[in-house]
Amino acid sequence: QVQLVESGGGLVQPGGSLRLSCAASGFTFSSYYMSWVRQAPGKGLEWVSSIYSDGSYTNYAASVKGRFTISRDNAKNTLYLQMNSLKSEDTAVYYCARGPTGVHDYWGQGTQVTVSS
Repeated sequence: QVQLVESGGGLVQPGGSLRLSCAASGFTFSSYYMSWVRQAPGKGLEWVSSIYSDGSYTNYAASVKGRFTISRDNAKNTLYLQMNSLKSEDTAVYYCARGPTGVHDYWGQGTQVTVSS
């Protein structure tokens, strides 16, 4: 069965960095668009970034563009999100999801990112 398992979240100070990982299994990872989506406390889901199956195309929400980088290693069936220059408003649960922007059929359990001094 399809499984997506996120890791790498935690508490970081403003201006700091974190790298999230998402280990995928149960499907041909290299054939699928993958995305990161987040949910801040008390708010709805917000799409963050997506990456094409072979990594040749990426796109980002305006709120993270220039600070976050999505990447993937198809040999390791792993999706990444490098987050730099973190702000308090980046505090959220981050989810790995299969599929492109707005068309996600499987989700991970999420990893908490808290940006606070």
